[in-house]
Amino acid sequence: MKRILYLVLMVSILLLTVTAANAEPLPGVNLSVNTADSPGEVVDSLRLLVLLSLIALAPAFILMVTSFTRIIVVLSLLRGAIGVAMTPPNQVLVGLALFLTMFVMAPTYNQINENALKPYIANQISQEKAMDEAYKPLRVFMLKQTREKDLSLFYSISKEKRPNSPEDVPLTLLSPAFMISELKTAFQMGFMLYVPFLVVDMVVASTLMSMGMFMLPPVMISLPFKLLLFVMVDGWYLVVKSLVESF
Repeated sequence: MKRILYLVLMVSILLLTVTAANAEPLPGVNLSVNTADSPGEVVDSLRLLVLLSLIALAPAFILMVTSFTRIIVVLSLLRGAIGVAMTPPNQVLVGLALFLTMFVMAPTYNQINENALKPYIANQISQEKAMDEAYKPLRVFMLKQTREKDLSLFYSISKEKRPNSPEDVPLTLLSPAFMISELKTAFQMGFMLYVPFLVVDMVVASTLMSMGMFMLPPVMISLPFKLLLFVMVDGWYLVVKSLVESF
């Protein structure tokens, strides 16, 4: 399981690190099926087949070990707080979350590119060494954002031996702990975003009730005021600034 996760990690990073692809020519791919002349050719073909299959898991794995989870959850909660159902649309939110993720993770990916991808492409290190080198900066980022309580939970469930140092934390335990820590942080930020819009809703609802306008939905009146409030305080600037600085 650990080896599979490391392999998916390498595929994910290879897809995201454009600089490495630009620095070296990509190998040609032959889709023809020929008779194998030796057992080694069969093994290489099976490795390529497994690698291509694992590429399908790369997007999900990227979500697990990067800042994407926190960013997309906060943006979705912001849209719900304002009260607009599909504005901005999902494509816009996901695109913004991806660009912010690339911005936040750029230092980590640069270290992985320099220490793992480039030496591996140049045949200077083995695949196992490249996986270990790629995991090191990613582990530093994940441990920084992971609560000790969440990490301890998965150690208790798995009954694994407690690590002597952060370098001994395996990816199989760090990834789920990182994700629930990110979800908790995202919901805390989402709650803070809801408060000012909730105040606007309460003021509008109280005003309509005092005027005897019970049949008029408060959302129709409060939505323009919430949009006006969000624009006047430059809400997107503040939200993006808070998200990036939270890392």
